[in-house]
Amino acid sequence: MKKERNYPKPVLTPGEVAKRSGVAVSALHFYETKGLISSTRNNGNQRRYSRDVLRRVAIIKIAQRIGIPLATVSDSLMHVPANKRMSTQEWDALTQHWREELDKRIETLTRLRNDLDGCIGCGCLSMRDCPLRNPGDRLGEQGSGAVLLDPQQDEQKR
Repeated sequence: MKKERNYPKPVLTPGEVAKRSGVAVSALHFYETKGLISSTRNNGNQRRYSRDVLRRVAIIKIAQRIGIPLATVSDSLMHVPANKRMSTQEWDALTQHWREELDKRIETLTRLRNDLDGCIGCGCLSMRDCPLRNPGDRLGEQGSGAVLLDPQQDEQKR
């Protein structure tokens, strides 16, 4: 008696990919229109995905979760063959640029948070000292008071 083996299917339907990856079928179609993933068509003109698409969808979801724009993800994935399992070296190369972008965002957000703390600390939102609205007191050259909120000063400038 022959023992039946359960080999993985060589291709997956959109429903199977959606179920296994946790994204909607419509998201798969959207990713495909953006060139992030690709499919083939069977004799009935139905989409079929290689099993490697599961990894690509996981990468897309990770990138979206950390705020990487899909255009950046698309550019990054162009350097990785679509129907091949990604190696550790390819993953490292792929994410290096993302890491740099995240570090810049973290630095910017930290600086904004720290500047905001100064405003919260004094409570006055001083136009002279506020590093968010008036760095270096550049608004002081336009006159005294709340120059951004004074419609008369806006008319005098015209």
